[in-house]
Amino acid sequence: MLLDLARFYQACNPSRPLMVEYANDRRYYIDFAAVRGGKIIEALQRTITRISPNAPTCQLFTGYIGCGKSTELLRLKAQLEEENFHVVYFESTHVLEMADVDITDILLAIAAQVSESLEAIKIKFKPGYFTNLFSEVVDFLQIPFYVELEAELSVGINKITAKTKESPQLRRRLRDYLEPRTANILQSINHELLERANQELKTRGKKGLVVIVDNLDRVAVRPLPSGRSLPEYLFIDRGEQLRKLDCHIVYTIPLSLTFANDSAELQHRLGGGVAPKVLPMIPVRLRSGEIFQQGLNLMRQLVLARAFPDASPTDRLNLVTELFDSLETLDRLCLISGGHVRDLLGLLFDCLREQDPPFDRDCTEMVIQRHRDYRANAIDPLEWELIFQVVQQQRVRGDIEYHTLLRSLFVFEYRDHQGAWFAINPVLAETQKFKSWLQNAQQKI
Repeated sequence: MLLDLARFYQACNPSRPLMVEYANDRRYYIDFAAVRGGKIIEALQRTITRISPNAPTCQLFTGYIGCGKSTELLRLKAQLEEENFHVVYFESTHVLEMADVDITDILLAIAAQVSESLEAIKIKFKPGYFTNLFSEVVDFLQIPFYVELEAELSVGINKITAKTKESPQLRRRLRDYLEPRTANILQSINHELLERANQELKTRGKKGLVVIVDNLDRVAVRPLPSGRSLPEYLFIDRGEQLRKLDCHIVYTIPLSLTFANDSAELQHRLGGGVAPKVLPMIPVRLRSGEIFQQGLNLMRQLVLARAFPDASPTDRLNLVTELFDSLETLDRLCLISGGHVRDLLGLLFDCLREQDPPFDRDCTEMVIQRHRDYRANAIDPLEWELIFQVVQQQRVRGDIEYHTLLRSLFVFEYRDHQGAWFAINPVLAETQKFKSWLQNAQQKI
């Protein structure tokens, strides 16, 4: 089977999630549920389609940077659409200023995206409250443009948010104006948009409306004057308002909140008593350090499927030497990635930039070495001490350690039948600093 190099290069792009609703991307998808500790996306889907199809649900989803959250959420979108739901999926990073975001920004973004999606299928509403609000906002901000009274809701919201996106000062003034009106804005979104949307969709044979808000986990972790961090303020202090939207909604939230002292409050205020679903790394080793063959086999398939999407899993293994000089070289990349999808694709991408397949061991080792040095350069002595503690205890103790270690991908989280456990990023285990510490630690035993 001939390798299409240009297509393979595009398929290995680490920054592009798979859109499994399209047959072309679906060929690349590998299901890791068996080794990730459960069918996470199926649980989100089941809550909507089986448990509560007619009453709004609010579900929380989180995981590590680059572990495949967007791909899984796009798979959820495709599955819900197969079940005849109208799904609005959007990446909040495209419509919100993640370093400076407030509750009204999120609510208006959801309203705009829902409205735009409905307008595309010829469902149009003119919420009276928003028509008046836009007029008041334009007068208050004294901005040199107007929103036509007959304009669609999405047009009005997008015009105002685009204008304020250019100016932090204007954005703050808009927030000061909208904040006291949050309850009214929420009520209008529910009664004048979401409820009517659900009714209209059902007359067209749809089962209801689902909104998936991706990338909200990328909200900047910065302190506010109150002493709370921005994620704590948005998802805990104001969580009850985010939960009140009258449709099925799935939010991605920062993983750090699951390590915070207020994690129980998050679960009750925004999650309605249900804990967030966490997408962990794909385990390629066991807690004991031994290779976990099932996880390794799936990571092999992740790589081989990008090269030979139309071949069966068995046939792909027989084609390894089209891509690498040996199966051992492929395994080396899979193991050094620690089961981190984006890191593995990034390593593969780098190999492609160096030479045409089959990749030899010298090429892969050079790519791994560069990756190791890049990650290790960012670690200071205090962070190394924290890493050593995690290696000894296989756990992370709180949100401070989370921010230091997990957000920087110095340490990875895995799940097995005993629960969560943590290990050093395998590429850092190959640094001289770690090897020296490990040798000293073993001598003391």
